[in-house]
Amino acid sequence: MKARVRKSSFGKLPDGTAVTLYTLSNANGLTASVATYGTIITELHVPDRRGKPCDIVLGFDNLAQYLKGHPYFGCTVGRMANRIARGRFMLDGKTYALAINNGLNHLHGGLKGFDKVVWKAEPRAGAAVKFTYTSRDGEEGYPGTLTVAVTMTLTDANELRLDYHAKADKPTPVNLTNHSYFNLAGEGDVLGHELMIAAKYYTPSDSASIPTGEIKPVIGTPMDFTKPLPIGARFAQLGTDPVGYDHNYVLNASGKRLVLAARVHDPRSGCIMEVHTTQPGVQLYTGNFLDGSLKGKGRVVYRQHSGFCLETQHFPDSVHQARFPSVILRPDQTYRHTTIHKFSTRA
Repeated sequence: MKARVRKSSFGKLPDGTAVTLYTLSNANGLTASVATYGTIITELHVPDRRGKPCDIVLGFDNLAQYLKGHPYFGCTVGRMANRIARGRFMLDGKTYALAINNGLNHLHGGLKGFDKVVWKAEPRAGAAVKFTYTSRDGEEGYPGTLTVAVTMTLTDANELRLDYHAKADKPTPVNLTNHSYFNLAGEGDVLGHELMIAAKYYTPSDSASIPTGEIKPVIGTPMDFTKPLPIGARFAQLGTDPVGYDHNYVLNASGKRLVLAARVHDPRSGCIMEVHTTQPGVQLYTGNFLDGSLKGKGRVVYRQHSGFCLETQHFPDSVHQARFPSVILRPDQTYRHTTIHKFSTRA
């Protein structure tokens, strides 16, 4: 089988804007479908231990369902992924006010972030598509015009590679990630998925998931995934409401070279996913707020812990934390980072 990209219609927005679906296929039969609306990864089919293709991402069958609202299934989030406390930040002596859309805080770029816009798409050689978007000065309260590109590639090494690139004409905070929910069995909950996170430290947060500014060791805490452990093994020790993880881990990434962030194995399907990234952090989220109210592909009901996210990122609320790696992009700089999801199976 030859690597290729296939283009099809995915419907229209209420204003008539067409949305296109690009389906990437590699030489081994893996496929990934990405919509121009939010660059949402709507499907990702990988083989299980028996060689049977399994769709391992949560999502919907059609555009209309995505437009009704969803918890960021599969999309690119920005300008700033994760939370900004009180929806305000100061940059070069000026205070900027953003939308408050998560309790008292700003989340994932605001009311109409990068997940709710239509991106331009340009197929590339092999199984790759470059998606681009221009975020104008003042959009969602952010300063400067930001040009963004996300190139998604399905390689013949069974990797889904995401390459991010951005430039700004004014200083502005930038933190981009993909927000796919994974379930390596394709159905049921993910509590038995065996997870390893290559992080010795994490950033503690308050009850609103805003970091305290501390960086603490995971050893001896429920945060410790330095050795493979079922995702739900320490839920009882977390004391969170709703129960589950929504925490940022500190990786040993320099910003230039790829490092192993996490490895997940599902004993039921035999599927393994490794995540490599140049980002300094990864947010583990275990679908705590999924409550059975959403019906996904094939009318499957998405209940609590039906999927997990590994959002490679800069740390949450970095605009307020001097100890955290900076998220400020200046006009003489170029924002770049890469995240790779590599798939295999275990007998």
